[in-house]
Amino acid sequence: MNKSSFFIVGQHAVIEALRNPKRKVLRVFLTEESKKNIYRKNPNKNILEDVKVYFKSKKELDKYTSKEQLMHNGYVAEIEHLDQPDLKQFIKIKNNLTFVCLDEVTDPRNIGSLIRSAVSFDIDGLIIKDRHFPRDSKLMYKSASGCMEYMNIFQVSNINSTLKILREKNFWVYGFDSKSKKNFTDVNWEGKNILLFGSEGFGMRQHTSKYADFFVKININKDVESLNISNSASIVFHHLSYLKKKS
Repeated sequence: MNKSSFFIVGQHAVIEALRNPKRKVLRVFLTEESKKNIYRKNPNKNILEDVKVYFKSKKELDKYTSKEQLMHNGYVAEIEHLDQPDLKQFIKIKNNLTFVCLDEVTDPRNIGSLIRSAVSFDIDGLIIKDRHFPRDSKLMYKSASGCMEYMNIFQVSNINSTLKILREKNFWVYGFDSKSKKNFTDVNWEGKNILLFGSEGFGMRQHTSKYADFFVKININKDVESLNISNSASIVFHHLSYLKKKS
């Protein structure tokens, strides 16, 4: 069965897709300058070798991004989705896993930025409701800056039942809530953990919050109501990465 294809734009998103042996790249549309840049960035391997390449002017490429008002920088590619990893199998492979779980978060820019941070700080996977995951979004891929190729993304039909299963597998669920009294830096962060974030506007759903073992917050200036979710996640990811390297 053929997988559905979609378009991505931007230098980092396209080059990392070409570098990923698991990613099927059907076609690439480049300017002459972006082609030269690909060769400069990959001197030891021709990553365009088995790909259909079409040379276009910047203006011709604009039609792929005009709707979203994105910068393509001379790079457009048509790709297929990666095979989705199996969560139940994945948790058998590695100990001391850390997942981030998004409840009702749908903005492609925020999800892409969060994925970029998660890969940067070695978070093991993202759990997100399949209906809320903008899987074909050019904006998400561009915001992730190539990191979509390196993130384990688990699209699930039901967040609550997934959290229930993972709790039964000895995961601790930490819900991030600005009203919590406990700062997240006061947690030891040992074992297997899930970092649960709700939407910026409404937070996590009440029913989902019942599956959190603990609630924690990020201490910020009291004059500021909240942080952008991708910024919040970056702060947490960096702290956990620091603790791992320190131990």
